[in-house]
Amino acid sequence: MDILIRKFGQVDKHPVDLITLKNAQNFTMSITNYGCIVTSITMPDRTGHIDDIVLGYDTLEQYLQGHPFFGAIAGRFANRIADGVFHLNQQKYQLEKNELATQQHLHGGKKGFDKFIWGYDIEQTETMIMIHFHRVSCDGEAGYPGNLMMTHSIGLDENNQVHFYFNAITDKPTIINLTNHSYYNLLGHNKGTIEGHILKVFADFYTPTNDNLIPTGEILKLSDTPLDFTQATLLSNNMNKLPRHEIDHNFILRKEYFDDTYHLAAELYEPISGRFMSVITTQPAIQIYNGSKLSNKNWIGRDSYKYESFSGICFETQHFPNSPNYAHFPTTQLNPGERYSHKTIHQLSIH
Repeated sequence: MDILIRKFGQVDKHPVDLITLKNAQNFTMSITNYGCIVTSITMPDRTGHIDDIVLGYDTLEQYLQGHPFFGAIAGRFANRIADGVFHLNQQKYQLEKNELATQQHLHGGKKGFDKFIWGYDIEQTETMIMIHFHRVSCDGEAGYPGNLMMTHSIGLDENNQVHFYFNAITDKPTIINLTNHSYYNLLGHNKGTIEGHILKVFADFYTPTNDNLIPTGEILKLSDTPLDFTQATLLSNNMNKLPRHEIDHNFILRKEYFDDTYHLAAELYEPISGRFMSVITTQPAIQIYNGSKLSNKNWIGRDSYKYESFSGICFETQHFPNSPNYAHFPTTQLNPGERYSHKTIHQLSIH
C-alpha cells in the first residue's frame, strides 16, 4: 500500500490536503479533508485499461463553487427532513429549508458536514490504509442540538475494498444519519450514462414519497413496481417505466447477511468493462439515486467532461429519510452515553 499527500488548496487561509491511496492491484482512491470528499477512484477494466469510476473535480476551487455532493459526507442528517422540523424530548427544532426545489431540509443544511475542513490521522498496515477524519459539530450547528464528536474513517485495502466508517458521541440528545454520497459510473466517469449497468438490490420493501421526496410513512412492497431490483436488472429497463426516469428512493434492506457484521445492500455490474461493485453495510436502508437531476445545472467535472442526467448512481447507505417524524421508522436519536457506529464497504472487482 502506498500513500501520497499533497496540498489541494486552502479555505479561509486554512490548508486543505488531497490524500491518495494505492494498492498493488493498481486501484487508487483520492480523498480530501474538505468535506471528506472522495474525489477519485480508479481501477482497471477486464483488459487492464484504467478509468476513474466516480464523478468529481480536478480542483478544490470547483468544489468550493458548489456541487451536488460529489463524493462527500452528508450530515448531520443525510437525506430529507420534512419542512426541516423535528421534535426531541418534547422540544421542537427548526432546521434550514435548504433544498430550493422542495423547501425541505436536505443533507444537513446550507453548511453541512460536506463544507468543513476536517482534521485527520492515518492508520497504515501492510494490507490497508485508513484515514480517520475528525471534527466536533457544535451545539446549535445548522440548528441541531448537542456537541457531536465525530470520526469518519475512509480507507482502501489490498482486496480492492473501499471502507466508509462512521462513529460519533454526543453530550445532548440529538439526531444523526450519515452517509457517503459518491456517484459511480463503472464504465468511467466520462463515458456516458449508467443506463447500461445492471443493478441488484437486497430489499423487498421501500418507503414511497410525496412530491417533495418526503416519505409518506407507508412501507410498500417492491414487487410489481419499476423499483423492483430483487433480481439483477438492466437499469434502463426499470428507469423507462418511471416518471422522468428518476430513481431517488429509500430501499429497506432485508438484512441478508454477508458475514457476522455486514449485510448485503446492492450489486452493480457494467458488462462492457467487466467492473463489478458489491455494497455491504450495517445500515438498515440504502437510498439509491440515479443522478436524474444532474442536468439541472452545468456541472463540468474532471477532464472537462460535462455531467448530464444519469452520469452516475449513488448508493447512500443510511437510516430512512424523515425518520425523526415517524415513530415506526428505525430511530436516528443519539443520546449521551451511546455511540453512533456504522460501517459500509464498497467491494470492487472485475468479472
